[in-house]
Amino acid sequence: MQEAHDAPPLELVDIRKSFSEGKGRLNVLKGANLTLYPGQIVALVAPSGAGKSTLLQIAGLLERPDEGEVYIGGVACGRASDSQRTAIRRNDIGFVYQFHHLLPEFTALENVALPQLIRGLDRKEAEERSRQLLGYMRLSERVTHRPAELSGGERQRVAIARAVANAPRLLLADEPTGNLDPKTAAYVFDALVALVRASGLAAVLATHNLELAERMDRRITLEDGLVLEI
Repeated sequence: MQEAHDAPPLELVDIRKSFSEGKGRLNVLKGANLTLYPGQIVALVAPSGAGKSTLLQIAGLLERPDEGEVYIGGVACGRASDSQRTAIRRNDIGFVYQFHHLLPEFTALENVALPQLIRGLDRKEAEERSRQLLGYMRLSERVTHRPAELSGGERQRVAIARAVANAPRLLLADEPTGNLDPKTAAYVFDALVALVRASGLAAVLATHNLELAERMDRRITLEDGLVLEI
């Protein structure tokens, strides 16, 4: 599967998705279109039930659309095999969720190094890169701490470092500051923005925090199954 030169990190074309609901179907996405460019941070702001998580899961190749196409770096992923989609997720897409999902028995350093080891980097290189990322997230003093020894904001910053450890072209974040107090949320958001700007990846952040959304490059919403610019 060859990628197109200078293609957008993410392109969603006429995405349609429905789910069984009782005896009928619930049409969540009805022809959604979205294009993201390198270094761009997009806020996805929409009420619960509008389809934010569905859109992110389709963009992240965790679900297949009923119709339409998902392009990651110019690669059409709709008909890709499960193993191909897994490889694209591992190499090209980073995920951050509302809950950090760190492995409790591992240190911050080990949590960030693990995706790199799975990809095939040797341990020394993976740990060196992990130290750099954690330093960038202002966690140099916490690299040997396990998640239980970190604050909520620190855990989310480790999760962000882990999400970008394999230098993805696309970062998808679903309410990444939703469990944090306003001051900590702003701190984590600032760190995330700095990382996106420095690395040139594209990012979509689903959030209910309108103040944070105003600070992003673009704001989009979901209305009647379509992506609309705000």
